[in-house]
Amino acid sequence: MAVSIEQVTEALKKINYPGLTRDIVSFGMVKDIKIDGDAVELLINFTTNDLKIKDELYNQIRDAVLGVEGVKNVNPVIEAKQYQDPKDKNPFDDQAPIPGIKSILAVASGKGGVGKSTVSTNLAIALVQKGLKVGLLDADVYGPSVQMMMGSDAKPAANSENKIFPVEKFGLKMMSMGFIVDQDVPIIWRGALATKAIKQFLGDVLWGELDVLVIDMPPGTGDIQLTLVQQTPLSGALIVTTPQDVALLDARRGLKMFEKVDVPVVGIVENMSYYIGPKCGHKDHIFSSGGGERAAGELNTEFLGELPIDAEVAIAGDEGEPIILRKPEGEHAKRFTKISEKIISILKI
Repeated sequence: MAVSIEQVTEALKKINYPGLTRDIVSFGMVKDIKIDGDAVELLINFTTNDLKIKDELYNQIRDAVLGVEGVKNVNPVIEAKQYQDPKDKNPFDDQAPIPGIKSILAVASGKGGVGKSTVSTNLAIALVQKGLKVGLLDADVYGPSVQMMMGSDAKPAANSENKIFPVEKFGLKMMSMGFIVDQDVPIIWRGALATKAIKQFLGDVLWGELDVLVIDMPPGTGDIQLTLVQQTPLSGALIVTTPQDVALLDARRGLKMFEKVDVPVVGIVENMSYYIGPKCGHKDHIFSSGGGERAAGELNTEFLGELPIDAEVAIAGDEGEPIILRKPEGEHAKRFTKISEKIISILKI
């Protein structure tokens, strides 16, 4: 019986990317399958130059495909996206690496109001507390909030070449439209102008050496978001959702957007998962339960954790002191620390 592409694909679906629970097919890593009698040639593309991972994948792929009935020879060709020196940048390549920045993590949501900026700010600080050099970019041009949540009204300085110095606080380097425009001034721009501003924040800000740049994305999956993910060399994306069905539906749309442009989704964080009564200690799932974890399972990505509802989180953000700093021994701090550890492991930071 002739070997089919479907048989080979099913075999490859059993192989997870090292360290994740998501398979290499759903990750979009399998670019081509060629079959010639009993011989199979595969083109696999992934985004790390780690030789150990490459060897591990090679052996798993070879063994899995050799297990398909009728296959006697397998040739997995594994290609990694190589680092490109900025001086060799192709002017038509919008995703050339940003000098000095090792990894870029987009924190996104399919809709507004799910606490994406709260997750971005606290996660960025959790990564700093792990000893990393971290930047935080507020990409929500129309509704910037990082300046308020970080309690800073600083105005960025610029050098003689009009390069901008990021604002620094809590061990973070930060940039937001909120540092440039007064908070009462509305941003009334067309999409192209807003996108240009974000590109300037990426290319004209003197970020220096960073282990990771966290981008607090605008909510939704519109043209600005799509342009941003297409033109930024993202290492991965994290999706923030809440337990309600409508939020989960939008989270799925957000995840699909990243998949279409070959950006790996590192996982889902479910915010406002439950409420714990301060006196009785009873846990109440106000907005349903388990939705984020189910969605992660259905979408073949990691479930990175739940975050409870707590009025102190909103108060802390409004007063410019993220909850991870205000209550370092609290439940949110512990959970953000665990999420940061998973991110570090997944992105190999």
